[in-house]
Formats: sequence, structure tokens, C-alpha cells
Amino acid sequence: MVGLFRMLGACLLLSPALAAAQINMPRGVTPISQEIYGLHMYVIWIVVGIMAVVYGVIIFSLIRHRKSKGAVAAKFSQNNLLEIVWTVVPLIIITAIAVPSIRVLINMDDYDAADLTVKITGHQWKWQYQYLDYGVGFFSTLSTPMAEVVGDGEKDEWYLLEVDEPLVLPTDRKVRFVVTSNDVIHSWWVPELGIKRDAVPGYMYEAWARIQEPGTYRGQCAELCGVNHGYMPIVVKAVPPQEFDEWVAQRAKAPPLVETPSDWTLSVVMKRGAALYDQNCAACHGYDGNGMPPTFPALRDSSIATSTDVNRHIDLVMNGVPNTAMQAYAPQLDDEELAAIITYERNAWEHDTGDLVLPAQIQARRK
Repeated sequence: MVGLFRMLGACLLLSPALAAAQINMPRGVTPISQEIYGLHMYVIWIVVGIMAVVYGVIIFSLIRHRKSKGAVAAKFSQNNLLEIVWTVVPLIIITAIAVPSIRVLINMDDYDAADLTVKITGHQWKWQYQYLDYGVGFFSTLSTPMAEVVGDGEKDEWYLLEVDEPLVLPTDRKVRFVVTSNDVIHSWWVPELGIKRDAVPGYMYEAWARIQEPGTYRGQCAELCGVNHGYMPIVVKAVPPQEFDEWVAQRAKAPPLVETPSDWTLSVVMKRGAALYDQNCAACHGYDGNGMPPTFPALRDSSIATSTDVNRHIDLVMNGVPNTAMQAYAPQLDDEELAAIITYERNAWEHDTGDLVLPAQIQARRK
């Protein structure tokens, strides 16, 4: 028994180290995440105490009443005291767990007096963020190069956990999240914030956070949502309030009129288009353009990418294909990005159409 208690003491001392090593759940950087962590550890130690008592009694009984010492099993059919004990003790344990659990659940649902509201929409396979109080919104997409995904490049520290646009939030302000989905069920999960909310089409689920420390906090979609479920990470960048105000003011500025950049040449656009294709299209249509038919058709040698009707190609990328996995990219990408991707698709994989799509052509096709 002495050895058992020594082991429990060692576990207690090691619990912060276990959390740092990601063996235990993280303490997090929000009041709710820290309450959840505290509740988790509280229940764990109750369970450890129960285990110590139960196994202690078993070990004591095995040693003290073993047959080699001539122990004879007692025979009895009823013991009122024991029945009262094993009814009352579990009731006390359940109550001891239920009361703090209910308190944490109530605090998790405190959505009043938020300083800002962010609408989060899950898409196959990216996240859309809209700052409802500021009129700012954007899509956040995996930025890990497809060369790393297919094994042609060396994987870095944040493989499949990096995005082009992180969700920027202020510290020390109460942020309300409303979470939904545009297609299938997703789940927005950031452990350090203590938030995991399912994104269900047609429903809005709420969560809130008050981030106490600046930093970058990462998460993932926690609901199997399709073949590229592993390609929709979450990155939250927490910054001081003044820095957030400057950032959101900059993002809220009206975009400039579309003009063709002076360096808009085929070689330059192809390089940019390749990077954007890897980021937005390769997960479905393949790094090599061969796709995964029939769900994700090949672009290599397709009639869309090689036809002389460039507008047909532009319209398909911008407006998507109803009732398929092909999304509309007009609200997700700007005119230059769309022009670069379409130019790349029309000249990659030995298509060599020579077409150089201009941002003005994309603007003209917007409806």
C-alpha cells in the first residue's frame, strides 16, 4: 500500500509535465478551458482514489485471507450495513462530480455581453470566418504544399496544421462564436481555447472565449467530413486589442478597382497559379491533375481546361457545379487569384494553350 501511495504522489507531481508533453489535456488560455482542465483533473483524482480503495481491498484480501493461511470463506446472504454503504457512497461520489460539472456547463453557455461575434462556417474542406460586427470575412485554407502531402517534399513542423489566413482574435475580449456548415457535418475544435462545436447544416451552435495570452493556437476539424477531412486545420492568432483593431480596420477597407498588374506575364502567373492550385484545388483534382474519378474528375486533358471557350472554364470555377463537391470559388478568391488558377489549369500538364487569363475577365464574369 505504501508503494501505491508513492506512485499516486508521483503522478500528481508529474501531471503538469504530462500536460506539456500532450499526454494529458492542455490547461488552455481561456477561463473555460482552465475550468474544463480543473474539472478533468478533479474527476481523474476521484477515479484514482476509487481505484486505490478497490484495488487496496482486493490486494489486502488476497494476502490476508489466502488459502495457504487456512482462511475459510464466510457464508452469509444479507448485510444491511453493506447495502447501505454501497448505495450511499456512489450517490455521494456522483453528487461530488455532478455539482462542479453543472457549474462548468453553465459557464460554457454564457454568451451574454460579447465584445464581438465571429460566424464560423465549415466547407469541404476549408473554414469561412465572418466578423459580424465589422463586415470582414475570408476563407481559411490549408497552406501545406501538396508536394509535402504526396511525399515529394520534406515535411515541416506544422505539416497539415498551417493555413493561408488565420483567424485573428483580440486578447482580453469576450468573443462569441456561431458555428454552422455549408455542406456536411464538420466540427470546429481548438483544444487550447476549450472549444469544440459541431458545424451542422441548417443549425447554429454557439461558443465563447476570452483569450488571456497572445499566441498562435491550432486545431482541426474533429468530425469525419469526407475524403479530405484531414486537410482543414484551424489556426487562431490571438493579438493585443490595439493590434486587432488596426488589423480589422485594414481588412475593412474597400478593395481597389481591378487592374492588371504590370508583371502579369504567363511565367509569373503560372508560378502563382501553381501555388494557389495546390492550396485550393489539388486536394480534389490531384497534384498531377488526374483527380480521383468519378467523384473528383481529372483536369488533365479535360474538355474544360483545353477548350477554346475560356469563359466556360471561368464560369465553372467561379460558380461551381450544383449537387456536386465542386464549390463556387467566386466568393472565396479574388479576381487575381481566380485568374492565376485558371491560367495555370489551362497551361499545366502539357495543355500549353497559351491562354493568359486577366483579372478584368474574372470581374466581367461576376454576377
